[in-house]
Amino acid sequence: MIRMLVSALMFTLGNAVGLLLAVWFLPEFTIDPVSFVVAVLLFTVIEVIASPLLTKMSLKNVPAMQGGVALVTTFVGLGITGAVLAGMEIGGITTWLAATLLVWLGALVAHLVLPMFMFKKVMEERR
Repeated sequence: MIRMLVSALMFTLGNAVGLLLAVWFLPEFTIDPVSFVVAVLLFTVIEVIASPLLTKMSLKNVPAMQGGVALVTTFVGLGITGAVLAGMEIGGITTWLAATLLVWLGALVAHLVLPMFMFKKVMEERR
């Protein structure tokens, strides 16, 4: 149970980092501060639901898409979150593509790096 909660926390923090990167580097990607927390939570829930569905679809219908499922999931998550949340705007196809890459890359790096800093003490105690 604890492991699942920690995993969910890390996934949510990784997505927050990815969305922040997109907001900082892309002028046409905006999330107002009040909506940011809702955007992160909604985006994370959408990705958690969409990822297994897209993986299953790609295995069955388009096996070549298997490697890009994470990018497609990020794109779908951004699209649904942007459509549902009034405080989030993504303008232009270039911004959509760049945001997909930035959010995916930021979340990936955060998933790899955050545990090293957050659980450093726990990891040292286990050794």
